[in-house]
Amino acid sequence: MMQVKEIMSQDIASLKSEDSIEKAAQLMKAYNVGSIPVCSGLQVIGIVTDRDITLRSVATGQNSKDETVGNIMTPNPVLGTPEMSVEDTAKIMSENQIRRLPIVENNRLIGMLALGDISLEPTLQYSAEEALTNISQPDIR
Repeated sequence: MMQVKEIMSQDIASLKSEDSIEKAAQLMKAYNVGSIPVCSGLQVIGIVTDRDITLRSVATGQNSKDETVGNIMTPNPVLGTPEMSVEDTAKIMSENQIRRLPIVENNRLIGMLALGDISLEPTLQYSAEEALTNISQPDIR
């Protein structure tokens, strides 16, 4: 069974809660990603997504240069570990409707696993497709 550490990305960006929303958007553009973990030291304390920026900052008229990531991030995000099976991780991502999962070891951020990483593995395409189907469902809460 394939483990997360075999396919996770180790070239990852992270932010501090006091970083500006503008910096978050610039990192997303530079790394071509839609979410970035927010860390205190190396410990993940939140995650900020392009959707957070849109709905919690831009839509409310916040100044992205002055407003901090800590004010719009989702605290206590779902995390994975490098030893988890990719199949289990795909289930977790599906159940929580997330496309990118921070991977931690000893409370330290060491990687990110994206749904795209899973879908690139021929033996795991079904898991990725199933997860994406659930993630793409509208949230009716």
